[in-house]
Amino acid sequence: MESLAQLEVLCERLYNSQDSAERTHAENTLKCFSTNIDYISQCQYILDNALTPYALMLASSSLLKQVTEHSLSLQLRLDIRNYLINYLANRGPELQPFVIGSLVQLLCRLTKFGWFDDDRFRDVAKESINFLNQATSDHYAIGLKILNQLVCEMNQPNPGLPSSHHRRVACSFRDQCLFQIFQISLTSLHQLKNDAINRLQELALSLSLKCLSFDFVGTSIDESSEEFGTVQIPSSWKPVLEDFSTLQIFFDYYALTKPPISKESLECLVRLASVRRSLFTNDVTRSKFLDHLMSGTKEILRTGQGLADHDNYHEFCRLLGRFRVNYQLSELVTMEGYGDWIRLVAEFTSKSLLSWQWASSSVYYLLGLWSRLVSSVPYLKGDAPSLLDEYVPKITEGFITSRLDSAQAGLPDDISEHPLDNVDLLQDQLDCFPYLCRFQYENSSLFIINVMEPILQIYMERAQLQTGDKSELSIVEAKLAWIVHIIAAILKIKQSVGCSAESQEVIDAELSARVLRLVNVADSGLHSQRCGELSKQRLDRAILTFFQNFRKSYVGDQAMHSSKQLYARLSDLIGLNDHLLLLDFIVQKIARNLKCYTESEEVIDQTLSLFLELASGYMTGKLLLKLDTVKFVIAHHTREHFPFLEEYRCSRSRTTFYYTIGWLIFLEDSAALFKSSMDPLLQVFITLESTPETMFRTDSVKYALIGLMRDLRGIAMATNSRRTYGLLFDWIYPAHMPILLRGISHWADTPEVTTPLLKFMAEFVLNKAQRLTFDTSSPNGILLFREVSKLLVAYGSRILSLSNATDIYGFKYKGIWISLTILSRALAGNYVNFGVFELYGDRALADALDIALKMTLSIPLADILAYRKLTRAYFAFLEVLFNSHLVFVLSLDTHTFMHIVGSLESGLKGLDAGISSQCASAIDNLAAFYFNNITMGEAPTSVPAANLARHIAECPAVLPEILKTLFEIVLFEDCSNQWSLSRPMLSLILINEQMFTDLKAHILASQPVDQHQRLISCFDKLMSDITRGLDSKNRDKFTQNLTIFRHDFRVK
Repeated sequence: MESLAQLEVLCERLYNSQDSAERTHAENTLKCFSTNIDYISQCQYILDNALTPYALMLASSSLLKQVTEHSLSLQLRLDIRNYLINYLANRGPELQPFVIGSLVQLLCRLTKFGWFDDDRFRDVAKESINFLNQATSDHYAIGLKILNQLVCEMNQPNPGLPSSHHRRVACSFRDQCLFQIFQISLTSLHQLKNDAINRLQELALSLSLKCLSFDFVGTSIDESSEEFGTVQIPSSWKPVLEDFSTLQIFFDYYALTKPPISKESLECLVRLASVRRSLFTNDVTRSKFLDHLMSGTKEILRTGQGLADHDNYHEFCRLLGRFRVNYQLSELVTMEGYGDWIRLVAEFTSKSLLSWQWASSSVYYLLGLWSRLVSSVPYLKGDAPSLLDEYVPKITEGFITSRLDSAQAGLPDDISEHPLDNVDLLQDQLDCFPYLCRFQYENSSLFIINVMEPILQIYMERAQLQTGDKSELSIVEAKLAWIVHIIAAILKIKQSVGCSAESQEVIDAELSARVLRLVNVADSGLHSQRCGELSKQRLDRAILTFFQNFRKSYVGDQAMHSSKQLYARLSDLIGLNDHLLLLDFIVQKIARNLKCYTESEEVIDQTLSLFLELASGYMTGKLLLKLDTVKFVIAHHTREHFPFLEEYRCSRSRTTFYYTIGWLIFLEDSAALFKSSMDPLLQVFITLESTPETMFRTDSVKYALIGLMRDLRGIAMATNSRRTYGLLFDWIYPAHMPILLRGISHWADTPEVTTPLLKFMAEFVLNKAQRLTFDTSSPNGILLFREVSKLLVAYGSRILSLSNATDIYGFKYKGIWISLTILSRALAGNYVNFGVFELYGDRALADALDIALKMTLSIPLADILAYRKLTRAYFAFLEVLFNSHLVFVLSLDTHTFMHIVGSLESGLKGLDAGISSQCASAIDNLAAFYFNNITMGEAPTSVPAANLARHIAECPAVLPEILKTLFEIVLFEDCSNQWSLSRPMLSLILINEQMFTDLKAHILASQPVDQHQRLISCFDKLMSDITRGLDSKNRDKFTQNLTIFRHDFRVK
């Protein structure tokens, strides 16, 4: 680097250049600043002397990377910290905001990483107060920025910091500094209340919000979700929260400021409204707090101030929604201003429903509040009126009217945002609504029927016409879809207030009869030709949702004997007087959908999931077999009868279709029925087997293979007994197995083919419900594993020879994880005696393990951990490998062995408890082998023991490191799988006492000195009554001791 001026030019290019080649060159030239420790002094020189903000930004971001990724000496870190504070004090006001932000982040990262290394790091809050005490607003802003970033930094895990260490730092920070920072934010808000400087107000409010949003108890709140439970504020904050001025300052700021500041005020209020009930001294102080919240929200409702802004509006709805989470109706009605408050909330809800387009995502919170209030009515004691009888019917009618108005208004500009297509939003809106309908069910149902009848009449008339106005028909169908969704939601819930079960059933029947009548109309005349229209598809999906909910309430195995009133009324209205007739009605609709819809995946999928629900119910499944429609489907499942089977877009649905058919076939104990039903699939096999090699890479073969594999997987999923699996196994093996090998060999580079083929195999080798149990004289288990081995070798050898594609997961990793799943399932299925292979010189097992290992080693560990399904398959494979084939693992070279063991340690540190348990099990098998064969053995006599001794001798730190990780997880994290983690801990402790002694010293050194004596006695108790052995009694005793040890250790 010749001069500072050149560096400034490069930095300018790095951050500003439009030319990517220029940017890359600058990045590569300047990389040394962030990777080489020797350049730290240069970064200081740049900060002192550079004139452009981009050079300062480079120095700051490089230092941040150095601090995060390298272990710098304590003195160096303290020097950087002190330098930064002085630098911000002297030069801060003249710097660009993005440079200040980067420097502040660096200061806070240093503080977090050095929190337990030196007390001086903990003085950062005091240093910030020095900034706040300066005369200038620029210094004040820097002080607030430091505190904002500090709370943020402490609340977020860092990639370079173990999560256990992050949690310890966060807890210490919470106990020592967070309350003081929250008080600083409140003081600042009071001081700045009449200040015109919005920037400072925003920083102070943001600081309050960050303090209130802190993860107080380590539950790792999902930041992307708006929902959170109770805010677990520490008891020491009680005086401040009970102080009237704390809530008031946020209401004041809402009134004084404009968005986005006003929205942050509301966000703070949402958090305060969610504070745990037990924080308050007594019920009186809680009531005062609630009264203050109600009067504050009442004022906003009365004036409507700020609610024209969408963000404010949404946040205010959330605030009202919090009343349902933290307060009960019995508490609300005793409040002095309850009558006014509930009236204003009702008016506000009605207005929100009228402006449905604007408020659709916010109404959910309001409906949630009302449904909670209505559900609490039966438990209301005392004379105070709830006034719900007056307001709830209006809201119910308002909601229904608003949905129909939304249909009348036509489609939104973006069709993908249609409210009937957004399943999650629809679910949210309709989840709470049924409680309101059932509150005064007779009136609500009459309203729905009166609204629906004229629309249904118009729809019936249109069915008779030869042609119709498409846009008018679309609106009618949209309205009917909304009504059907609403009735479906009501039927999902049977709870009601002030209405007997019998009368509820009769009303349910009245509403259901209208929908059932609509089903016949929708599939008659002109309407039956409208399957391509989106509005018709939405209506049919609403009808399917209705059937799903109706089935759960009135057709399921439990409901058959308890719904006489409903069927009596349905018999009067439309002649369906029992379950069988109703089931036949539903199944005919299912068959019509499968015949008519060829292109709508959504309708096909939902139809099939309803069919599967009916088939898999014990009673309903038996009843289905009596129906002619079902007998027809089982006998004629071909593309001629069900065109969707030919549509490639719907090929995923085939698995569900055949799963259902398989389920129905296997309900009857008939080999003849199975054979005749498999005839269409047999024809596909025969066609493929007669195809010459030269023609095997054609599209017709490709799609036939994909369809066949998806169909077979469905049938295989339905076999869950030895009898049914035996039927399928004998049908496929040995006659049709070669086609699978041909398919993989010819199409290994085409994931569209290999994925369904491998997924079928993964299902076929899975020993669920002990279905793969062959006779003692049968070699089928071994023969099946040989086929697995051939298939994996054919796929693995080809996929490894191919170069990587842009979508590496879809092209390579997906096939590899399914292959690992196949092998794991075959190895753990307990239907093969694997000793046979070596005994008779058969390479099937060795080849399968070999290719699986090559495939795993071809993927970088970072990628394995990045893709969730790949992660699961990899660690499940390792667990089986270490459990049953440890000799194979130990025979590997040391580098590979250490790579695998290192990956187990990474898995332990992950957040998934299932994977962490699998890794713990694998480590326990390894450590137990070491203990039994090396620690307790004379000298390693067997080859595997000698191999393990050699591996450990070359990398002696590996086992102590794993034991350290296990202790950190158990002591400092909220681990839900403590039992699993305790197993390898004992094995590792017994291997080498010295290793455990060193670890104790290391853990004690990281704790405050005044705690040492107590913690030493905790460690002593951990090993009390533990003998030198790995028998189950000793292991259980250690697990018990560990639970007590963890509890005692964590007591402050």
